[in-house]
Amino acid sequence: MVGYRHTDRLISSSSRRHCGAVCNRADMVLNSYSQLSDHYRTELGRYRDGSIGSLLEVKCKSLNKTFRFAAGTKAGFAVSLINRKLGSGSPLVSHIEAVKDEEEPISFGPDAVLVDYGSGWMLQTATESDYGGGRAEPVRILPPGIPNRSQSADGSPPTRVVAKPTVTIVYLAKILLAFFFIFVLGAILTLALENIPRMILFINSLM
Repeated sequence: MVGYRHTDRLISSSSRRHCGAVCNRADMVLNSYSQLSDHYRTELGRYRDGSIGSLLEVKCKSLNKTFRFAAGTKAGFAVSLINRKLGSGSPLVSHIEAVKDEEEPISFGPDAVLVDYGSGWMLQTATESDYGGGRAEPVRILPPGIPNRSQSADGSPPTRVVAKPTVTIVYLAKILLAFFFIFVLGAILTLALENIPRMILFINSLM
């Protein structure tokens, strides 16, 4: 009987150790599964939010073409890329805006990140001509006699731009004063030349 009891105790102890090891492994498996579930839930949330694996489409009205950009792209980079692909004569893109029927457009600044606002909204390019005018060109002041090589708005050949001289009282006074000093200086030099012989004779008489 003692031998049977000892054997039962050994079997019971071995079973408990085996059950403990199985339970520990089960806990490790459950923890790993829980961590994987949390990771996949996080990645799924990022995917649904549009922060991973998504793209944005911007319609260029000048080219009637759609450009695709990765999520997180800044509007300034998109505008620069689209402008490089425009042909000669096409108006440059000033900014990108999100539009929707019966809604006020949302404009993106150069440092703003492009965002898709959902159903009904569309990203498209905008030019300065869309707002009733182009960019004002700076006025250049040309010296007299230099032709203006820029073509006029009606397509006529360039014209020569000549600045009209402006005569003021101060300008005339300066001219008269200059002539006065010239005459005075000439008179002084004339008197000096006439009196040089007398001065030489006077110096010789003193010696």
